[in-house]
Amino acid sequence: MTPPLRIRYQTIEVGNNDIHVCTLRDRQQFSDPESLAENLGISSALWPIFGVVWPSSLVLAHHIADFQTEGKRILEVGCGIALSSLLLNALKADITATDYHPEVEAFLARNTRLNDGKTIAFERADWADTQSTLGTFDLIIGSDLLYEDEHIALLAEFIHRHARPACEVILVDPGRGRKNKFSRAMGANGFSSNHIKPLHTNYLDGVFKGDILQFARSL
Repeated sequence: MTPPLRIRYQTIEVGNNDIHVCTLRDRQQFSDPESLAENLGISSALWPIFGVVWPSSLVLAHHIADFQTEGKRILEVGCGIALSSLLLNALKADITATDYHPEVEAFLARNTRLNDGKTIAFERADWADTQSTLGTFDLIIGSDLLYEDEHIALLAEFIHRHARPACEVILVDPGRGRKNKFSRAMGANGFSSNHIKPLHTNYLDGVFKGDILQFARSL
């Protein structure tokens, strides 16, 4: 018998906002009784990655907290626990979240209720799917997405398909060594790029060695 999934509750402060989240207790958790994740190619080792709050997601949330989002349709790619989506929802932004993992939608709904927020639009998205009905966005965000070399082209094309002609993209990369290749792939789709270091990361337990990748395309 599979042991019960262990979870934890925590409150994350982002500026003046308190975001309440239910997460997996740690990265040792696993539960796939109907083999939903396995059938999607998600191994038991990778299964819990969606369910914890990573440093990159904290950096993204703190960066996006002061970003001008009024009037923009926003997409979070590979949202996981979706800290930034929950924050933007609390700030009354127009946010849609996506992830490939089959458990993300349930955790997102649970955490939205914890924060007394309105329902966040969600789609389980495969970056290779060219038939998605997500539509297009003014701002696309994400954190720690470039795990493998094959993700570079897939993510760049996914963003291109869902970006409006004038669009901004903000991705936080912890330093996996693929930011320059990804920037070139984005450049092929008309995006300029800028890499910056986050400031004032005292909310993290350690030093953040990654970058905030900023991309922009105009009419």
